[in-house]
Amino acid sequence: MTFMLKEAVDWFCYSLLGLNPSSVLSQSINYFIYDSIKILLLLFFMIAIIGFLRTYIPRKKAKEFLTKRKFLGHVFASLFGVITPFCSCSSIPIFLGFLEAGIPLGVSFSFLITSPLVNEYLVVLMLGFFGIKITAAYVLSGIVIGVIAGIILGRMKLEKHLVKDFAKDAEDLQKDSNFKGIKERMLFGILEAVSMVRKLWLWVLFGVALGAFIHNYIPEGTIQSFVNAGGIFSVPLAVLIGVPIYGSCAAILPIAVALFQKGLPLGTALAFMMAVSALSLPEAVILRRAMKLRLILIFFGTVALALVFTGYLFNFLQPLLA
Repeated sequence: MTFMLKEAVDWFCYSLLGLNPSSVLSQSINYFIYDSIKILLLLFFMIAIIGFLRTYIPRKKAKEFLTKRKFLGHVFASLFGVITPFCSCSSIPIFLGFLEAGIPLGVSFSFLITSPLVNEYLVVLMLGFFGIKITAAYVLSGIVIGVIAGIILGRMKLEKHLVKDFAKDAEDLQKDSNFKGIKERMLFGILEAVSMVRKLWLWVLFGVALGAFIHNYIPEGTIQSFVNAGGIFSVPLAVLIGVPIYGSCAAILPIAVALFQKGLPLGTALAFMMAVSALSLPEAVILRRAMKLRLILIFFGTVALALVFTGYLFNFLQPLLA
């Protein structure tokens, strides 16, 4: 489906509108149109599907299960994140669906962190570039980061920092209803998806526009020169540089490989890639509709610190992994 969408957007931009494919501005417009449509469609269909499935699951029992089995809840959420091939922005619909279903905020964060950080596309690409030992260590670290960061965020009792109307909607949706048939269940999911898209579409467009600019106007050489100049602080610097950038794992992994081949330590290169995958400014913009700024900053700060620690750990273990 994504391939067909990309082909359609390419035809619209380069054939119908006559834009120059080699122009940076044209590539940015193409990127904006493609990612906006992709994320909005994903937002609608994933919320609709989750809403439909939730009508079969008693919210109270699901919430009690994940609340009582806190550690397992975080593990399940992180493992589910591993098998979902989404970027940081595309993971948000499922994250919001988790919140609306009454799943604890910390458990929901475990999914939101791991989903873009580790996915099957990235694993396949990493096997080709880095080999099985580094790839296996990376996957394990992604799951551990998701579980531990989710537990920390969950224990901080941050629910009060959700946007008020979103928190109220989520509380209302957690109440169980009696559905007479499959049509009512489907209608519930569709109406929930329409409501969510209405709230988020403007934030999505703004976030993707920001991502398109960063993706196409920041040269790779600039990133490499900044990271190389960091010395002992190259890991936190790589994370700080990676956070604002928005891109797919297929686009970011070759940059991380190039940094590694240029002599950058393994952990520093992977920390940059993890920061780009797990966090981004467009993601923060979209999350702003559901979270207060303080919660977004706490979330980003916690994950960034975890990535810095992981980067230094990989640097220490590089002789064993390389």
